[in-house]
Amino acid sequence: MQLPRLYGLSALVLTHIHWRQCLAISSAAPDSWQQYVRGPSSRIVYPTSVVSNYTTGNVTNPEGLVDGQGQTILTRSLTDTEIPTIVLDFGINVVGYLNITFGGASDNSPGIRLAFSETTTYLTNLSDFTRSYNGDAITNGTDQIAVPADPYVWVDSYGCAHGIQDCADGLHGFRYVKIYLDALTSDSPYTEASGEVSIDSVSLRYSALLGTPDTFTGWFECSDEQLNQFWYDAAYTNDMVIDTFGVNDSDPRQSASPSLVGKLVLLDGAKRDRDPYIGDIAVSGRSLYLTHDVSEAVYNVIGDAADHQRSDGWIPPASINNYTLALMDYPLYWVLCSYDLFLYTGNTSYVRKYYSTLQNVLNDYYPSITNSTTSLIDKNVGGASSYGDYAFLRRSGTITYFNALYVLALKSAANVATFVGNDSDADNWTERAEAVSTAMNEYLWDNTTGAYLDSLDDPVSHAQDGNSIAVLAGVTNPSQAASLLAYLDTLALPYGNPFYDNDRIGSGYSQRVYAFISYFEIQARFLSGNATTALDQIRRTYGWMANNDPTTTFWEGIGTNGSMYEGAYTSAAHGWSTGVLPALTNFVLGAMPTGPGFQTWSVKPLPGDVTWARGALDTPSGPLNVSWTTGQVSQFSVYVEIPSGTSGNISVPVTSSTSSVLLDGVLVWNGEAANNSNATFADSYVTVPVSGATANVTVP
Repeated sequence: MQLPRLYGLSALVLTHIHWRQCLAISSAAPDSWQQYVRGPSSRIVYPTSVVSNYTTGNVTNPEGLVDGQGQTILTRSLTDTEIPTIVLDFGINVVGYLNITFGGASDNSPGIRLAFSETTTYLTNLSDFTRSYNGDAITNGTDQIAVPADPYVWVDSYGCAHGIQDCADGLHGFRYVKIYLDALTSDSPYTEASGEVSIDSVSLRYSALLGTPDTFTGWFECSDEQLNQFWYDAAYTNDMVIDTFGVNDSDPRQSASPSLVGKLVLLDGAKRDRDPYIGDIAVSGRSLYLTHDVSEAVYNVIGDAADHQRSDGWIPPASINNYTLALMDYPLYWVLCSYDLFLYTGNTSYVRKYYSTLQNVLNDYYPSITNSTTSLIDKNVGGASSYGDYAFLRRSGTITYFNALYVLALKSAANVATFVGNDSDADNWTERAEAVSTAMNEYLWDNTTGAYLDSLDDPVSHAQDGNSIAVLAGVTNPSQAASLLAYLDTLALPYGNPFYDNDRIGSGYSQRVYAFISYFEIQARFLSGNATTALDQIRRTYGWMANNDPTTTFWEGIGTNGSMYEGAYTSAAHGWSTGVLPALTNFVLGAMPTGPGFQTWSVKPLPGDVTWARGALDTPSGPLNVSWTTGQVSQFSVYVEIPSGTSGNISVPVTSSTSSVLLDGVLVWNGEAANNSNATFADSYVTVPVSGATANVTVP
């Protein structure tokens, strides 16, 4: 229901300051944010430089592959021991199919081998990853080309030219490609490791979403240039995993599903696994909604998973292994992803279509693995002991993470139930969430440490995931939230916060950082009023990745001493690591939906040390444009351009409960609501309900 602004003739107007002076910086989209946009400008991408220290052997004009000034020629005699080699740098991480235009070659079909890598750290004579490492191993880590004598355009396509010889792996995610004149002995007689090869050009056919500035339906900019770049690097990371699902592009091969092939999907990583995992979409889905109008990439994945729900209510995490990969947490992420689709896009037909799926997962599957004594999900119940989680951790028994996630899912589902008119489900799920919360505090809270135990089976470990999500789910009271966040502070590393406080269940876990799980902690910090520590965690986590190869995209995980946590196998462009983007939009800019399709919304900036921010969020009713500033002609000023037919709340920070707050120049708060405004005060913020075309809320 829209709340009218009731100003009456007796409204008090503050004569010492004109309300127009309080307008925040314009929220009309400036060009300045576009400078931060990463990614190629077209689908044909060319290398930007030759990494000269890798050039070896007889190579003529290596720079020709960058500047286009003449052919690049690789020559090798039968007696040469030094292999002609060039390494090309595409400047940023890219994904797609390499094209090489050959100008000709000697008539012995000399071989060219290609090795791809996202970083120079793992750049060797073998690719850091190929899909042939798993399943049908048609290559040994390189793509092979038998170059014909006549000019020829080679496209990196999956398959072999001669039976099981002269093979290529197809799509790659990489920043660097090593090109060298060599041949596998197993490819004889079709190619040889000597001869001469002329190359006219090398390019990439970029396969993922092409996120040029004109395609952005949402944007963000603030006073901190580093945070701005993090937002757009996250956007590009996410763009790289929005792609059409292909039969030969996922890992392992044969994990593709006929019901998804050819559809736009949101994958986990660009290089690998290229599988559409639901849990990852709990983060990457929000990044998508806030950047591009391609929500079908989410719908296609979560709808397909729902279509493959098991008879007991369990939902598969992805199409991998013919929808059988046994994970316990991802059905809960399906609930959360469904709720996000509902909130951000207003797709009410989806929630109506899959409401029975929601009932089955919450009323059948999770009760079947709940301990009747504790009311908590328990891996020792219902044959769940073999089920894993996002990191395939060897956890057992009653685990805080699963139960906190369960509470969050139940509360989200209750909102959906209310929308569809099922008050019984809404009440039952709300009551169950409260019961699980009470049980968590009874059984899992560790008074000694001031944080939740990881598991009842492990009386000494405390994990980032369960503790962070407990705050988001409202399991904690304010003192518990402050306590556990202070404890997580003690574990801080230069490259983020680790996901465990010890190595009890896995080597190096106390040194491992997942940006995926860190997103939940960052949210918990913002929601607990700790914007300063939230921004510190963002700067350490994302700053580390931004300052290390490949620099433009965010990694699957960070390991000991800041290395890639699984070495060369690690994906350096993973959608689940893009949480900095929704964190900055939802908390620093402060804007988020509170009703389906932004019919209602909230703007509540949590600035930390940021002095201004502006941006736009795409809604079905048009853009929600927001800008705020502090320390100019007013203490704080928020300006919002309101999508037609919607209403929301604008909250501004105040120094005391008696501070004056203006709406469009009219007093709405001065220790109490003024002029029929319905303004309220809580936790150092005054909240003002608004509707109409625009609203400007200021603290003079």
